[in-house]
Amino acid sequence: MQDNIAQGQAFEILPGDARSGLVLLADHAMNRLPVEYGRLGLPEAAFARHIAYDIGVEPLVRRLSARLDAPAVLGCFSRLLIDPNRGEDDPTLIMKISDGAIIPGNHPITAEEVENRLNQFHRPYHRAVSATIDAVTAASGAAPLVISVHSYTPAWKGVPRPWQTAILWDNDPRAVRPLIAALEAEGDLRVGDNEPYDGALRGDTMYRHCMATGIPHALIEVRQDLISDEAGVMEWEHRLAPIFSALNERPDLHVLDRHPSRTGPYTAPLRQELER
Repeated sequence: MQDNIAQGQAFEILPGDARSGLVLLADHAMNRLPVEYGRLGLPEAAFARHIAYDIGVEPLVRRLSARLDAPAVLGCFSRLLIDPNRGEDDPTLIMKISDGAIIPGNHPITAEEVENRLNQFHRPYHRAVSATIDAVTAASGAAPLVISVHSYTPAWKGVPRPWQTAILWDNDPRAVRPLIAALEAEGDLRVGDNEPYDGALRGDTMYRHCMATGIPHALIEVRQDLISDEAGVMEWEHRLAPIFSALNERPDLHVLDRHPSRTGPYTAPLRQELER
């Protein structure tokens, strides 16, 4: 179990070399809560489950960031508090029930408390992502390649998930197609293409920072049982680092080109939300 975090500690930035042109993200890296929230009325065991964070992602992204010398942004709070990979108007932004677990600390919840969590955690995290992308853009002189790392459970409602890894995406194939091809070329992986769920989600991290701005990107999921210990994390570091490096060397993945979203037309610039 992670230690409690101080009020307002919403993110951690791993600096890397901004000239690299690569940005790594880990929205659900940690399962921490600020002390004033206790455990949201949940047992301690809930915070070892996927409902609280993406198991294995924090050590994997730390290792990838160090090996590739690439900047990374890690979310420092449990998604049970508020989910940074949801838009501010998404009904699943603050979950009242998750995979059968009722979350007493999230229901009932006032509009003031929702705004407080947005101001203390959700918005600061996204400001850090924007600042990191801006820094890499300025240092490299081109659009960065953004790769977001997540993990998923090996089974859902009793049904096994056969994919060892999956790529979730909306409507920009530039980084996705070569990433899927490289993973399939490993020879021993079954790669999900928008499996086990669809990657087109209005207002999520990839939508906000990449789809809406034209930045090349991909979201990769690794099955949690494969990165639940140090040996698994090291194996996937060795798999992914050369693939990410090869993608990052492609000039076509450092060009702004905004694709239409499958979720519908873009509206006001999302960065205006970050100024609130």
